[in-house]
Amino acid sequence: MVNIIVELSKYLMIILMTSYTFLCFSIFGYQDPDKKKSLLRQQNVLMFMIHIIAYLVMYLEKEDIKLLAFYLMQVVLFGTTILLYTNIYPRVSRLVVNNMCMLLCIGMIMLTRLSYSNAVKQFVIAAGGVAISLVVPVVIRKVKKLSEWRKVYAIIGIVSLALVIVIGSVSYGAKLGFQVAGINVQPSELVKIVFVFFVASSFKQSMAFKDIVVTTALAAFHVLILVASKDLGAALIIFVVYLVMLYVATRQRLYVLAGLGAGSVASVGAYYLFNHVRSRVVAWKDPIASYSGSGYQVAQSLFAIGTGSWFGMGLFQGEPMSIPIRESDFIFAAIAEELGIIFALCMTLIYVSVYVMFLNIAMQLHNQFYKLVALGLGTCYIFQVFLNIGGVIKFIPSTGVTLPLVSYGGSSMISTLIMFAIIQGLYILREDEEESIERRKKEQ
Repeated sequence: MVNIIVELSKYLMIILMTSYTFLCFSIFGYQDPDKKKSLLRQQNVLMFMIHIIAYLVMYLEKEDIKLLAFYLMQVVLFGTTILLYTNIYPRVSRLVVNNMCMLLCIGMIMLTRLSYSNAVKQFVIAAGGVAISLVVPVVIRKVKKLSEWRKVYAIIGIVSLALVIVIGSVSYGAKLGFQVAGINVQPSELVKIVFVFFVASSFKQSMAFKDIVVTTALAAFHVLILVASKDLGAALIIFVVYLVMLYVATRQRLYVLAGLGAGSVASVGAYYLFNHVRSRVVAWKDPIASYSGSGYQVAQSLFAIGTGSWFGMGLFQGEPMSIPIRESDFIFAAIAEELGIIFALCMTLIYVSVYVMFLNIAMQLHNQFYKLVALGLGTCYIFQVFLNIGGVIKFIPSTGVTLPLVSYGGSSMISTLIMFAIIQGLYILREDEEESIERRKKEQ
């Protein structure tokens, strides 16, 4: 009987997930506020249905009552997050809130399946991150001098990254972070946000050529510190974010071409300088040939995705434990194996719909500083998704970055929640701008 329920549940979850994803994009086609609210509520219902089905299956498989208690705690967290955001900030983007909770929900389901203890840790971090994120929109809306703190952003970013080189511990060939009171801290996750504010502030203050050179030099210094600590995933994200922001601010293709040329040279240099970069490139080119060594991770990831096929094996029916680093870097492969490629593709489209919303906010903001912040954070977020999934499916070499809100990792979780909260603050500012424009029109 349990096997029948598990088998049926995976198809039901795919149907619900497909419906949720369809609503993510169909909402953009409606202008009626009441219709939008109705569709957003439908999304909430679909998310909670997926959530309860997944935990029911896991309970039937494990027969552990603490799974049900853990499920109820998550229901409280997701419900409270939706209610607090919508009540404290009536102008908040409900679609972004819904998608944030949906991605958290998927992450909690898969982490519970892989490691209950890590799932509990992730839940605590997520609850703390949500609490912090609720304050951020107020800061964005009330503090008017954020664009004037250019030097502060630069100092925070450079000092934080330099600290990792001095006292950081090595993990998978790279210095990623250090421990504070027994808690692992990865500064590069939060520095990505500070870096976006630094670049936006620099371009807002001056677009003179000499100032662009100074900003580029400081941005390159951020990247070089990350390269020195061998955190090449974060270095690549910061590099791409800077190029995108530079092009949007200046509209000069020559800058982008020069940046891409420098990046290409740096990539070749990294290949010859760092052993772990070479091993990842070798694994990417032919993981089967290097299966007993560096190719093992990618090969197991591809085996898992192929085994799961379109509809997945079902929760607890696959072998995700054979995937290395399955709870963080390669969680996408575990999801594809047990929940199916269709489910994984829908999750990817949810990420894309959030990015579309980020771009929509950026394009409609009139303030240049806030526009660049929204664009920079959106680029940082979607490029990280691309690096993670691309590495898992062997589209690109693995870079060791996490999947936002889904992978296990406290620093990544908190930084992404803060990123979403900043976007919410910018969305509220956009609404304020539109209301101010309408008021002026009426007065005229």
